[in-house]
Amino acid sequence: MTTAARVQAWRGAVAVTLGSGDLEATFLPELNLLGVSLRYRAEEYFALPGGIGAYRRGHTTGLPLLAPWANRLAGRMYRRGVNVDLTGLDLHTDAEGLPMHGTLAARDAWQVTEISARGTRARLRAELEYSGPRLLAAFPFPHRLETRIQVDGRSLSIATSLRPTGRRPVPVSFGYHPYLRLPGSPRSRWRLHLPRRVRLELDEHGIPNGRRAAERPEAAPLGDRVLDDLFELEGRTLALEAGGRRLSIRCEEGYAFAQVFAPSGRRFVCLEPMTSPTNALVTGACSAVDPGEVFTARFRIRPERTDAGVR
Repeated sequence: MTTAARVQAWRGAVAVTLGSGDLEATFLPELNLLGVSLRYRAEEYFALPGGIGAYRRGHTTGLPLLAPWANRLAGRMYRRGVNVDLTGLDLHTDAEGLPMHGTLAARDAWQVTEISARGTRARLRAELEYSGPRLLAAFPFPHRLETRIQVDGRSLSIATSLRPTGRRPVPVSFGYHPYLRLPGSPRSRWRLHLPRRVRLELDEHGIPNGRRAAERPEAAPLGDRVLDDLFELEGRTLALEAGGRRLSIRCEEGYAFAQVFAPSGRRFVCLEPMTSPTNALVTGACSAVDPGEVFTARFRIRPERTDAGVR
């Protein structure tokens, strides 16, 4: 099995590509460590709507980290040991003006600390200091993020650690927003696999309203369904399957929630690992990391070829 880790130019940005066997993944450290490609047997499994130009303009695409909060907040004020007012800050918002997807964006560059290829594993390690007036105005909890990315020929593994660097405990509410596609078949033929889970009902603004309902595992055609649903996970694997191809996300330590986003007329589905439910900074439904401690969350993405039938 051939293993490699290389630095290259990718559409005008500096990229790190990790390869092991038939699997290859590309990330952009200078653009918030954005994942832009996941190729298996030369087929692409990441969608990149709008390209990195859209990401530079504040939109999500590819595989972005959403931090310090994933999804949206119900308003522009929250309290976690200190009152935080987001009024007047330059934040990405949804169509109704609610702060969405945190504060990190294309302007946030990560410091690469390791690029290596040994045995069957290619690795990238990078850090970001969450500090400075712009970031702390919206989330006044200094901390360091470290992300360890690994390709082993079978799957892409991403582990993200949060370590407080100040005196305050740091709330944990980050997540990832992977845009996923299955090559070789239209979205109408994809099947969506969901594990045993609890649905957190959302109001008209996409905010949990407190009602919950247990749901059994399912493997159902996606067809033209439109989804934007939040779940607390009991099982850990979500997947898409069609045309002899399967793409799964396994939420491991730290990721107890997931959002499933399938908008109308788009050839992608987002299966989003989240450390806390939507709006957790406002409701307090998230844990916190004390100074001197570290929180780590990990998920894996695995593309594979299968028989045509559903397994």
